[in-house]
Amino acid sequence: MNNLQLLKYIFIIAITAVIAFFIHTYVLKQLELPAYGNKIILSYILNTILAIGILLALYFFRHKFKQQLGFLFMVGSFLKFTCFFIFFYPSFRADGDISNLEFASFFVPYATCLFTETLGGIKLLNSLD
Repeated sequence: MNNLQLLKYIFIIAITAVIAFFIHTYVLKQLELPAYGNKIILSYILNTILAIGILLALYFFRHKFKQQLGFLFMVGSFLKFTCFFIFFYPSFRADGDISNLEFASFFVPYATCLFTETLGGIKLLNSLD
């Protein structure tokens, strides 16, 4: 993977997150649910930034820690869950229950960014052979 391919995957992560955000909020509006509640904007921004950061970290450490890149990827996922428990969990649990809307406001951007980040990670790992 070269710098141009890295930029391509960063762009893919960002564009996919933006498209998912608009689809997600559109569906919420169509269901007459609060489209911008439950920290949905923060969730998309944070997950996108973390996914790009993790891919950048893998790219920059691809030679120095070639054998540990999978572990670094897992550390990135741990970082995402840590952010969930710091920024989202306390407010989601404030009423004693995590609703489906609250869960979706974090999980949809998490899954979207994870998917595109994983594609970039696969491309990076395959280019190291």
